[in-house]
Amino acid sequence: MPTARVSIQAEDFDLSHEIAALRAGDGGVGAVCSFVGTVRDRSGPGQVSAMELEHYPGMTEKSIEAMIDDAHRRFDIRAARVIHRIGLLAPGDQIVLVAVTSAHRGESFQACEFLMDYLKTRAPFWKKESTSEGAQWVDARVSDDEALARWGL
Repeated sequence: MPTARVSIQAEDFDLSHEIAALRAGDGGVGAVCSFVGTVRDRSGPGQVSAMELEHYPGMTEKSIEAMIDDAHRRFDIRAARVIHRIGLLAPGDQIVLVAVTSAHRGESFQACEFLMDYLKTRAPFWKKESTSEGAQWVDARVSDDEALARWGL
C-alpha cells in the first residue's frame, strides 16, 4: 500500500489499487471521490497522435503537496492521493488521478474538484501535443483559470 500522497511517474496506475490503499485502515471513510483524466484523441481540428509531458522534479511534487495541505485546511477530508504521469502518452492513456476520502460525500467532491482545478492551472507541467497539424505546447485555458478563481486562488 502506498503511503505517498503525490507520485509523478511514467508508469500507468491502477485505480482500484489506489482507492483501496487510500481507504486502508481508516474506518472513518464514508466517501471516496476520484477523477481520472485521459488523453483525448482530438484537439481543435487536429487528430492527436501523442501527448508528451515534462515536469521539474522536486518542484512539481512540492507544489502539489502544498495544494493537498491547502485542501486539508479548506475541507474536512481524511486523505488525498495525486498521481500525474509524465513522458510520452497516447490517446486513451490515463494521465492523472486525483482521489480524496472523507466522512461524507460533499467534502470529497469539493476537495477533488479543488485539487483538479489547481493541477490544470498551477502545477508545473509542460504538455506538448502532437497532432495532424503539427506539435505544439499546450497552454492553460481561460476556463481553467476561471475554475481556479472560484476557490479564491
